[in-house]
Amino acid sequence: MVFRTECLTSLRALLDTYQVQARTEGKSPNTIRIYTTAMGILQRFIERRGFPTDVTRIGPEEIREFIGYLQNTKSFMEHPFTGPQQKGLTGHTVNCYLRAIRALWSWLVREEFIEVNPFDKITIPKPPKKVIMPFSEEQIRALLNTIDTKSTVGFRDWTIILTLLDTGIRVSELTDLKLDDINLAQRCLKVCGKGNKERIVPIGISVQRAIAKYLTKHRPKPVYPLSDNLFLNREGMPLTPNGIESIIERCASKAGIQGVRASPHTFRHTFAITYLRNGGDVFTLQRILGHETLDMVRNYVCLAQYDLQEAHLRCSPVDNLKIRSRPPGAHSHAD
Repeated sequence: MVFRTECLTSLRALLDTYQVQARTEGKSPNTIRIYTTAMGILQRFIERRGFPTDVTRIGPEEIREFIGYLQNTKSFMEHPFTGPQQKGLTGHTVNCYLRAIRALWSWLVREEFIEVNPFDKITIPKPPKKVIMPFSEEQIRALLNTIDTKSTVGFRDWTIILTLLDTGIRVSELTDLKLDDINLAQRCLKVCGKGNKERIVPIGISVQRAIAKYLTKHRPKPVYPLSDNLFLNREGMPLTPNGIESIIERCASKAGIQGVRASPHTFRHTFAITYLRNGGDVFTLQRILGHETLDMVRNYVCLAQYDLQEAHLRCSPVDNLKIRSRPPGAHSHAD
């Protein structure tokens, strides 16, 4: 009987159960993938160290040792196909893995597999705060100028970049867009975000026209008749997030863009900062981006304020007048 109990409360058995429940609760495939990856790394670490794999016997000490292991692990060390890199895991990756594992342990408490959560005595290292600089107007124009909009693939790429820039949606949200999600008459998109939460995102007139032209003239015939993804590759298959990333990297390389990360997520930052710079309010921005709280939006506010300060340094009326501290002919009382 002891052996049976340990099997039922082993990491491997409980992870399988947790994955099934996560799917039934509507958690996204990406979230489930992160949970699976994090727990797989934890399980291999525990087995290598000879620690018990029974969750009832895993305490704060084992979790703390695991945190230290992650902080000293090279990138791709656990990847089945790619060799380890010189650089270590980023603080964001470590934080992401630990939050995923903490979520599993919270579930174990709720389901009464364990009575005490070891994470109650552990502080997860906070990820470093990184400033992701947005594209400048010049960089965006240079990037778009590399695209041949007369070709079918070129016009698709043009439309993709304009859509990312005008909506701030995530790359996974872009690739998941279906034909029924596009409402050109109302100039909006129905986007399925994290946690399968839907929201309506407005688009401008230029993007409305670009999508309409793409649909009528440039969208290839799908390989599968029932495939209704908006953006397809040359063969008529749905574009993937990696495919979108490759498109942007290729265009940025041709444009010679440097000093800015050429990725779909940079367009999300660029949209948010430009939206605020142009007079948009934070609450509307929060709804458009699909954030549950204002925490992330505050980061964009700080960047937008920094941008305003930089602009003021360049355009200060007083500084540009180059006013002397004492006008010619003026005398102080001491004189």
